[in-house]
Amino acid sequence: MMIQIPLTAWRAGGRSFDYRGHRIFWQAAGEEGKPALLLIHGFPTASWDWEAVWPALSRHFRLLTLDMIGFGFSAKPRAYDYSILDQADLFEAFLRRQGVGRYHILAHDYGDTVAQELLARQGEGGHRPQILSVGLLNGGLFPETHRAVLTQKLLLSPLGPLVGRLGNKERLTRTMSRLFGPGTPPSAAVIDGFWQLMSAGGGSRIMHKLIRYIPERRRHRERWVGALQRSPVPLKLIDGAVDPVSGAHMVARYRELVPSPDVTMLKEVGHYPQVEAPEAVLAAYLEFRARLA
Repeated sequence: MMIQIPLTAWRAGGRSFDYRGHRIFWQAAGEEGKPALLLIHGFPTASWDWEAVWPALSRHFRLLTLDMIGFGFSAKPRAYDYSILDQADLFEAFLRRQGVGRYHILAHDYGDTVAQELLARQGEGGHRPQILSVGLLNGGLFPETHRAVLTQKLLLSPLGPLVGRLGNKERLTRTMSRLFGPGTPPSAAVIDGFWQLMSAGGGSRIMHKLIRYIPERRRHRERWVGALQRSPVPLKLIDGAVDPVSGAHMVARYRELVPSPDVTMLKEVGHYPQVEAPEAVLAAYLEFRARLA
């Protein structure tokens, strides 16, 4: 599992902007004349999740990404109402700053839900950038198929604040080892990077707040599942099948509910396909975009 861009280089190459009085870390690559591709990361890490596919994607697209508020190198205020709806507001503000009028999305995990909210908003009209396509990697698209890991359940419990503060790299290693495929375990360098992103800026103090996206998915299920079912925007699902959280069982539900499902299953891959099998993710995604073109 080779790292293409070390975390130190990723941070050094980033920039920041202000969102509601808080600093947001962002990255861009590729020529401005190319189609814009917005990359949306998952929980509990950050935009560095995309580093293994970043160089190859930048040859085809104008890449834009950021660490959502509460994640990675962005601000992690303690007194803040974290929500998927607010993260969607953040991305819309970011796109306006970048002058983007039309764009594609590639999202993972928590980012899938943000993408669903952006899709739902597009269906409501208004003056906002136009989504041209959406690529989705492993995520809880349907609350009824999401299988939370123990740490997530504990963070949602009354013990959540204590569980967050007691987190450490050893516990993260155990959790990630269960989420990755048996043949594609996370390297020590990947785990170290994930831990730095999670712990930066006092991240352990707000984990119990960030995890509220799970009940938020249940509250907004009809809106967010409906966005997948009704949107005219082309959708592509690329899924690591052995992911215990949102693997083959989630894909089965996707095939049931989403019209004309376009799915690529990565059979021996877990929850982080862009980290575990970047070449396979690139091949599937670029083939999808080639068909659109």
